[in-house]
Order: sequence, then C-alpha cells, then structure tokens
Amino acid sequence: MRRTTLLSAAVVFALASAFASAQESRLPDIGSSAGELLTPHRQREYGSMMLAQLRHYDYTLEDPLIASWLDTLGSRLAANSDRPQLPFTFFMLRERQINAFATLGGYVGVNSGLVLAAEREDEVAAVLSHEIAHVTQQHVLRAVERAQRDQLPILLAMLGAVVAAQASGGTSADNAVQAAVVSGLGLMQQRQIDYTRSNESEADRIGIQTLARSHYDTAAMAGFFGTLNSRSRANRAGYYGETPGYLMSHPVTTTRISEAKALAEQIARAPAHFEADIASDNPLLPSGLKIGSSVAGGGTGQFDYARERLRVLSADSPSDAIREYDRLAKGKPLNDAQRYGLAVAKLRANQGAGAASMLAELLEKHPGDLWLSLALGEAEARSGKADAADARFEAILKSMPQNRPAALTYARTLAERNSPAAGKRAQAILRPLLGQSGEDPEFQQVFARASEIAGDPVRAGEAYAESAYLNGRAEQALVQLNTLRRRSDLDYYARARIDARIAAITPTVLELKRQGIRDEDLQRH
Repeated sequence: MRRTTLLSAAVVFALASAFASAQESRLPDIGSSAGELLTPHRQREYGSMMLAQLRHYDYTLEDPLIASWLDTLGSRLAANSDRPQLPFTFFMLRERQINAFATLGGYVGVNSGLVLAAEREDEVAAVLSHEIAHVTQQHVLRAVERAQRDQLPILLAMLGAVVAAQASGGTSADNAVQAAVVSGLGLMQQRQIDYTRSNESEADRIGIQTLARSHYDTAAMAGFFGTLNSRSRANRAGYYGETPGYLMSHPVTTTRISEAKALAEQIARAPAHFEADIASDNPLLPSGLKIGSSVAGGGTGQFDYARERLRVLSADSPSDAIREYDRLAKGKPLNDAQRYGLAVAKLRANQGAGAASMLAELLEKHPGDLWLSLALGEAEARSGKADAADARFEAILKSMPQNRPAALTYARTLAERNSPAAGKRAQAILRPLLGQSGEDPEFQQVFARASEIAGDPVRAGEAYAESAYLNGRAEQALVQLNTLRRRSDLDYYARARIDARIAAITPTVLELKRQGIRDEDLQRH
C-alpha cells in the first residue's frame, strides 16, 4: 500500500506541476520520425529514469538469479530481433497481476504474475518477443508522440502508464488510490500504454519471427494469448485478478489469435524457406551462422526454478509462500522445482536447517545445479555451518569466476557476519565485477555494506550514493556525494571519481525537477 500511495502521490504532484507550467514542460515537436529529435541516447535516459523511479517505489523485484534468467532470455530474443543492434534492459516487477510492457530506450518490464501464469518458457518468450517488436518497430516512440501532444512530460507519462497498467486488474484495497491516479491521468495514460490494432498485429508477426529465430515454439504466442483470453471470458483468473492486465493494454481478439496461429503454422510447414528469408545478418552472431542452426537458440533450462523462486519472492511474506505450497501439495505431490521453491520460502522464514535438508536432497538428485547450490550455501550459513557454506561458495566461484549471482549471494552472506575479515573477503569477491555493475543497484548496495564493515568508508560512501541514484533517489545521491567530497582523507583518485559522478548525476536531478518529481524525504527536511 505504501509504494502505491507514494507513487500515486508523486504522479499526481507531477501532473499538477506539469499543468501549472505547461509552457516550460512542453516537449519538442517530435514529428513522424520521432527518433530524430528524441535521440536514442535521450530515450535511454528516460527509460533509465523511469526504472529508477519504479525501484524507488518498490515496484521492481531485485534478485540476481531471476535477473540473470530474464536477461539471458531477453537478450537471446533481442539478438534475434529485426534490430539486434538496439540495446535492451529487461527487469522484473513483483506484482502478481499478469502484465508486461515496453517503454522508451528498450526497457522491458515483466510482472511476476505473467511468469507464474505461464506453463513453459516459450510462453514468456512469446510475450517478450512481442514487447521487443513494439520497440524495434518504434510503436513505443509513436505512443510518446501522442502523449507529448497533451503537453505532459515524457517521464511522467511513462510512470503514469505503468501505474494505470498495474491498477487495471487489481482487487485489493489499493483500488481507491489507483483509481485516483487513473482518473487524474485519464486519456493520456491510455494513449501511452495502448497500441493500435495494426501495431499489435505487426508486433505479433515480428515477435513470432523472433521466436522462430530463437528456436522457441512459434505457436506459444497464440496459445498463451488464447489462454489469457479464456480466463477473462470465463471469469476464472483467480489469484491473478478478474482480467489479466496484459489484455487491458494489449487487447486480444479471435482474429489476432487466428492470425498468430496461421503464421506459426506457416513457419512450421516451411522452416527452411523461412530461414532463407531471414538469413542471418545479425552482427551479434558469428559470420556464416544460419539462424536456424541449433547453435543459435534454445531455452535457458532455468524456467521451472525461476517461476518457483518468483512465487516465493512475490508473495506478501515467506509464511504466505509456504502456505501457497501447502495448497499446491494438496492437489498433487510437489515436483523438484516446487520443492526448491518451498526450501527458498523456508530459508527466507529463518528455517535454515529445514531448508538445508531439502536442498541437500535435491542437489544429490541434480548435482552441480547452480540454483540449488547457492540456496544450500545460504541455508548452511543460516543454520550455523559457516565453514561448509564458505567451502561451497568458494568451490562455485572457482568453477564459475565472476558469476554475478554466485558472487552477490556469497558476498551478501559474508556481509551478514558483520566482521572486517568477512567484509574484506566480500570486497575481493565483488571487485572484479565493479566495471560491469554501474547500473546494478543490488550490487552497489552489497558492495557498499561490504566496504563499510571492511573499514573502507570512502568506497562505502560512493557505493551507497550509487545505490541511491539507481533506486530513484538522484537528489539524495547528490547530497551524499557532496558530503563525501568534503572528507579530508580523500586521495586524488577518489576525489576525481566523486567529482565525475557529481557532474554526471546533476543533469538527471535537474531533469527530474523539471518533470515535477522531487525527493519527498529531502523536501521534508
């Protein structure tokens, strides 16, 4: 309720500010080509700011294993899209409403509920490929054109669109607050998140081609959309809401489903002809490699574990997740992935010994599995077996150096011990990943804590400021960096790093102020 209220307040405040200073916040006339004035770099900036605000209001679900799975899946599809050179960022939201969306700069969000509703990875891939097509075909950019005619700032429109989409099928007490936001933004939101019928048809067609290139089941798109449509008509959406939110922003008709089925069947009947038509000129793949070859595609093999981990992390509490597995077990015995999810729920409920026992049994059945191994290491640490946990984590890192989920899980476990030695070891584990983690708020938070207990206040301060910035607190980050800059013990290199970040963050703070979005905590002071 808190995150909904805060985000609603921010959007409503920004809306009022926008109308109060319509001339100041007027966007340039983007025109039909859109990308000429709203450059790709500017689009990425707006997408990044929107993601930061969603993190700030606790809409996102941050987990290294889930992020790795989603990025692997999304990146594979993006690399096989019509425009593989475009950058994409995929992120998970904790809401159990069935939804997904794409916005400026190639930022694609997926609700946990959509993954929970899917029976296999092909169905999630189908939705992602559809959203990727909205970006590659510039449907998102054209939606922004329509929004700017209402003289509303782009970032505000994007945030409002997400709030409206998340509210579309909600049944909780949040409805009154959400309704206020939706009524306040009105038609502008709908224009921002909805696409024309031709846009939807084109995204289906391009998305199915992307599925084929990536070796996913091309029939999955029509099948999944048909399932969602049936749920809505039969009023059987259950836990996920009466009408899947995805259908509110992406209306599905029988014609669309039939067209998607027909194209999937066409590809299935003549795969060689299809592959010839889309012979690879993808710069991200080796020269001469045909997209139809087995080297280029295939599933991640992690969907079942990812879905169950999301079941736990998106639940209101670990106890709720355990009760959910109890209900599932009444229907039929839990499968191995569900048993993994139950063990994770127990681990989060501080039942380390019970979780360790379940995970050890699963790992014996599936030796070497990373998801099981990391969870067992955490469970051992929580149940007083620190040496066993360290030995397990060190073995994982030796075989998988610089693996992000492994490094973060181990470093977080070490940081919980709150000792200088543990902090220094956590720093050493994370330091090789620093260069590639500039946009990773979870990494920055763990590195900050490790540096703090290791007795390195300057590095801790920098990382805490970076975490604040990535979590939508740009003003707070700027204050922290300016305070850190006044330390008398800074060396030349630390001061240069801090000065560079101040210079980089300041324009974002100014843009957020122009958009009417301010840090409520700083305003209270």
